[in-house]
Amino acid sequence: MKRTLPLLMAIVALTGIMALWVPDGRFLTPANLLDLVQQIAVNAILAFGLTLVILIGGIDLSVGAVVALVGTVAVAVLIPAGWVAAALCGLAVAGLFGWINGLCASRTRMPPFIITLATMLVARGLALRFNEGRPLPVPNQERVFLAMGNARVFDLIPVPVLLMLGAFVVTGVLLHRTAFGQHLYAIGGNREAARFTGIRLARNETVVYVLCSLLAGLAGLIHASQLYSAEPGSGQGFELNAIAAVVVGGTSFTGGTGTLPGTLLGAIIIGILDKGLNQAGVHFSLQYVIKGAVILTAVYLDVRRHQAA
Repeated sequence: MKRTLPLLMAIVALTGIMALWVPDGRFLTPANLLDLVQQIAVNAILAFGLTLVILIGGIDLSVGAVVALVGTVAVAVLIPAGWVAAALCGLAVAGLFGWINGLCASRTRMPPFIITLATMLVARGLALRFNEGRPLPVPNQERVFLAMGNARVFDLIPVPVLLMLGAFVVTGVLLHRTAFGQHLYAIGGNREAARFTGIRLARNETVVYVLCSLLAGLAGLIHASQLYSAEPGSGQGFELNAIAAVVVGGTSFTGGTGTLPGTLLGAIIIGILDKGLNQAGVHFSLQYVIKGAVILTAVYLDVRRHQAA
């Protein structure tokens, strides 16, 4: 609660600022707020996976490209084989990239930054090979697949939000209520100490990268559904927004500190910034400047917190 309260206060303050800044009171309308939470879903799901990775002192830059690749694979399989096969194939591709990232990070001395930068390029290149880089439309009769990103339960609650909450609960229980989660905190806090206590570093690290990629796969399925097509060039910069949500949410870049509720609140803050600045008519170049300043402030506060501890 000690770390959550400042984030809640930041959300209230940002919402108030945007309510005053966006013309005609459009920001606080129910339709706009529902649209906001729907837009947050993809970034939040990516951020949940990245929280696990950053907690152990790693990083995964490939998630944005995996979103695009999973979308193209799923839609390519969707037409001949149906939505179940499409989802399974998409998630299998995501899991394969996670396994490669985890294996390289845990079994070699290569830094995760370089490993995932390389797999990001591989995933992006493979996505662009589909249909020569052109979008693959989702047929209108594929209602289940389209519902994943666009339907609303009781004409009110967006399905992507329910999927995001499901991912939040599963990942949160895994992180905060299991021995596996405690091992991740131990690895991030002191890797050598964790090794001497018998924690299997390589296995845990590989599982973390696989989970991160699977969550990116889920985000890719939702994103393709929301776009009504697979866009091989989509997902660019998604990894940066997700990392921003994780850092703003209080997860330390040095590992060992952070919570999943903090990440969810961080994703909400980034979402309010994105939507509010767009609706206020702020030029996109200034939006980058503002988001960069927010991330820099969050990292600075994290460093100060570590120095004070």
